[in-house]
Amino acid sequence: MTKFSKVVGLDTHKDTIAVAIADAAGGKPRYYGEIANTPEAIVKLVKKLGPGGEVLSFCYEAGPCGYGIYRQLTQLGHDCTVVAPSLVPRKAGDRVKTDRRDSESLARLHRAGELTAVWVPGPEQEAVRDLTRAREDLKALERQAKQRLNAFLLRHGRIYASGRAKWTKTHAHWLTTLKFEAPVQQIVLQEYIDTVTQLSVRVAALEQEMVRVLEGFSLAPVVTALMALRGVQLITALTVVAEIGDLTRFTSPRQLMSYLGLVPSEHSSGASTRRGGITKTGNGHVRRVLTEAAWCYRFPARKTAHLQRRADQCSDTVQAIAWKAQKRLCGRYQHLLRAGKLKVQVCTAIARELAGFLWAMAGAVRDQTVTGVLRA
Repeated sequence: MTKFSKVVGLDTHKDTIAVAIADAAGGKPRYYGEIANTPEAIVKLVKKLGPGGEVLSFCYEAGPCGYGIYRQLTQLGHDCTVVAPSLVPRKAGDRVKTDRRDSESLARLHRAGELTAVWVPGPEQEAVRDLTRAREDLKALERQAKQRLNAFLLRHGRIYASGRAKWTKTHAHWLTTLKFEAPVQQIVLQEYIDTVTQLSVRVAALEQEMVRVLEGFSLAPVVTALMALRGVQLITALTVVAEIGDLTRFTSPRQLMSYLGLVPSEHSSGASTRRGGITKTGNGHVRRVLTEAAWCYRFPARKTAHLQRRADQCSDTVQAIAWKAQKRLCGRYQHLLRAGKLKVQVCTAIARELAGFLWAMAGAVRDQTVTGVLRA
């Protein structure tokens, strides 16, 4: 294990970085000052703090500034940890918060080993993550635009035929037949329709880009394997892998479930044991897509032609895991429903177990890759 002479806490902002230094031997951290948040200023800081070429240990909180500082410091040969802001210990009675105090606190806690590091994606991983999140953002805008169009029509008593699906070709034709007496309202209607159409086109374009980027993605075999599961198609599988990376970095499926915030919260003391709703910590993007996928298990287990075509692209081991997952989760859904659980609670429970099968599939793909390399 590398021993560092100095531990440096960085409180990062868009334009500036507050710097505090703690000696590894002990003592109170000292405030170095504030520097500009630029690569040149960081190089200058490193040279001043380690003039003899000594290796330093840096830390800063994950935030909107990304991982550029982490990558620069590691390339310079120093240790750097990006910590989870929500897991930084806080003093209950401390009501004063400044950049200086934050940097000193980071240096002190990092030296004591009290900070929780986050996983830092590589450049390729981060690029795919940006793609999946961009599609998610545009999908939210599209949904919002549809809601506003529906609200406008409802205010004026224009209601689509009951029981018929919206946002189909028939519904689109119906929208073109609507007429308003006031010319300005006709313009408003057309603007709403055009907004929905444009956003739908942009969402479809990003989904096509997701198909294209999968061809050269280093974790494409894992994505393909996950798609053998019921309810997990390209968008869900790519989102999971883009957000988490290598699922096998978790030592157990329980650890993955905990990371995704799908485990019950608990407040127990003495003889009293109290468990509440899920913790909702960790990656909310993956938690959302898994919960959506869990709804597919409300139907009886069966191998549809569409699902079998996706499964045929995978190994026998992966297909066996997918079928085992479907039998288990479909039965589990009905069991919990008969037990009187709410549907949202049932889906959350199914999503938690589904995460375990994702972990098993990633492990199967890893084992097959290692075996293939050894045989080669």
